[in-house]
Amino acid sequence: MTTEIFKASVQYNDWKGSSAADSADQKGPSTWLKENGHINDGEFLLGVKMFAGENHGVHEDPVFVEFLIATSGNFENIKTMIEGSAGPIEVRRVRIDMDLSQFIGLFKRFDVTLSRNSMLEGLEYHYDD
Repeated sequence: MTTEIFKASVQYNDWKGSSAADSADQKGPSTWLKENGHINDGEFLLGVKMFAGENHGVHEDPVFVEFLIATSGNFENIKTMIEGSAGPIEVRRVRIDMDLSQFIGLFKRFDVTLSRNSMLEGLEYHYDD
């Protein structure tokens, strides 16, 4: 059994930031997983991790996607279980190679911010148009 921390990290971490995504109205990650036989009834998609590399000036698909799935429950009881846990959370991991456009297409909107050594993270900024 492997234990990891759910946090983005690459070899040198020169650029760090945050991300946010809106659920798709029609066919989001959970629906895609179910339609492709990767998630069962009663399971709950808890997390998604995507890695792209080794890029050397040009991206070449695929990207590597991990879906972290709670094997039983719903949002409320899994949230309660996580809040009451003192140790690692038990999940089932599904690893899929996807085209980048297919991965981004699982979300309605997708936003990523990166700044050198996290220098801008959480700061206000302004600029002239």
